[in-house]
Amino acid sequence: MKPDFNSDRRSGRNPRRAIPDLAASFDAGATGRESFTIRELTKEFGISARTLRFYEEKGLIAPRRNGQERLYSRRDRARLKYVLMGRAVGFSLEEVRQMLDLYDLGDGQVTQLRVALGKFKEQIGRLQRQKSEIERAIVELSSASKAVETMLASGARARA
Repeated sequence: MKPDFNSDRRSGRNPRRAIPDLAASFDAGATGRESFTIRELTKEFGISARTLRFYEEKGLIAPRRNGQERLYSRRDRARLKYVLMGRAVGFSLEEVRQMLDLYDLGDGQVTQLRVALGKFKEQIGRLQRQKSEIERAIVELSSASKAVETMLASGARARA
């Protein structure tokens, strides 16, 4: 089972690097809650207040104001979790925004889910290509390292 953000926070790993199990954890931590403070969300997701405000400036979340205090809704919290998950798997903020904006179409999320599935498959393809390139680079660097080690060993024997 994939870790959710909460278990990662407790285990000491960076929660921004975790990929939550959406079905099991998307609303975990929000049970019975209607609003959340900036402090609660920064603590829960292991992000800074500056990051949260940045996502607000970009229009990804829209907390209501109570004087100077920002109050985030369950919807804001869910959107934040989606943004963090998207960023963790390599989506740009614009790609995440496009998927989030489809939520309000009123078609029971069918369009959002179809677009998300397409983007997920595209990202899997990109990551698989990157993985192949990385594996090829590791092979080349390993070969070059052995050649340099041999050259160094030959030079050490010649000096001895």
